[in-house]
Amino acid sequence: MQGRLFDNVDEEPGIREMPLAARMRPRSLDEFLGQEHVIGPGRVLRRSIEADRLGSIVFWGPPGSGKTTLALIIARMTRSHFSRVSAVAAGVADLRRVVDEARKRRKATGQRTILFIDEIHRFNKAQQDAILPFVENGTVILIGATTENPSFEVNAALLSRSRVFALRALSEEEIRQAVLRALQDPERGLGELRVELEQSALDSLAVLSDGDARVALNALELAVQSGPPGEDGVRHVTLSEVEDALQQRALLYDKAGDQHYDAISALHKSLRSSDPDAGLYWLGRMLEAGEDPLYIARRLVRFASEDVGLADPQALVVAMAAQQAVHFIGLPEGNLALAQVTVYLATAPKSNALYVAYGKVREDVQRTRNEPVPLHLRNVVTGLMKELGYGKGYKYAHDEADKYQVDQEHLPPSLRGRRYYEPTEDGYERVISERLEAWRKQRER
Repeated sequence: MQGRLFDNVDEEPGIREMPLAARMRPRSLDEFLGQEHVIGPGRVLRRSIEADRLGSIVFWGPPGSGKTTLALIIARMTRSHFSRVSAVAAGVADLRRVVDEARKRRKATGQRTILFIDEIHRFNKAQQDAILPFVENGTVILIGATTENPSFEVNAALLSRSRVFALRALSEEEIRQAVLRALQDPERGLGELRVELEQSALDSLAVLSDGDARVALNALELAVQSGPPGEDGVRHVTLSEVEDALQQRALLYDKAGDQHYDAISALHKSLRSSDPDAGLYWLGRMLEAGEDPLYIARRLVRFASEDVGLADPQALVVAMAAQQAVHFIGLPEGNLALAQVTVYLATAPKSNALYVAYGKVREDVQRTRNEPVPLHLRNVVTGLMKELGYGKGYKYAHDEADKYQVDQEHLPPSLRGRRYYEPTEDGYERVISERLEAWRKQRER
């Protein structure tokens, strides 16, 4: 079968050949670090595990937050058979095979089966539908693991039969605890090697692992193995050795997933709140992680109209210039053009008057009668059109004494007097507001 099946989750042959992170995987809830909001004393998941009354669940969290580890611990504590399937490799036939084995096992021994689906968000609808009946009738207890928002990636029917638990990235202190535990453990860790880790190296591991214990532990192991022990028999691990082991930091980012949408949302909201420093930070986070710079440019162009608008008419010009610069010179040179427009938009006066105005227009277009264009606003192209009254009564603004105050209606009759655009008092919109108000007063006179 594709994927992996474990008949006994406590059997781990060749443990010394496994990476440090795998060897140090917690074996019980007491060893598990972090996620107190999910498995702390008195929490519903912990009570369900301890009472052996577990239903199907989905763990949603970043890499290294403990999704697989928790599933293994649950299987041990509930004495369930653990069948692990990778959504990347397994198909419907593999799932059915697991279900058939689970049914036979339950009938023969009474043992339940936990079906652990890693990266469940990669299963398509047909694959998720295939396991739904067996989750529903209790043939298997599903534990799904995903780094993506299950609201978008897991079928509603399957999601409604599962409890979702959101896991968090480990804190820096929790990463430090994991590293120190590995250094002290002589059985599964590095205790027998007598390792002395510089405090600065420990701090670097805690910060640069981005809450992923696997990254920290595997980098630690590489740093320890990179050099022989000193004359005193102690392996001294320095900051430079840890940084060398970590190499270039792998930023947590998925251009098609939650990080993509969360980061662009953070950029947009930072600019809206006129915070250029936060705007630059989120811009950098996306660019350094490999985000498409033209996607960012498109969003900044949108921001220029949506959140700055006519408070600063140059905002759209600057945003379009940045888009052209990125398209013309590419990366990394184009990064500065995006940084320039980011700061410009953050420090520009803000107005959503255009955004609000168009929202009103869209609502009226959808909810009111689509009346014909008034005759006086129609172009007269043929004699027949003139006979039908096209253009009759139209006043040419440039022929009027005050070309800004033409006394004629331009909206359909049912919308006469409707106002969509209400300029603010910010930036250039103050000028527009004063101009429109003066025209209105003049019209009233």
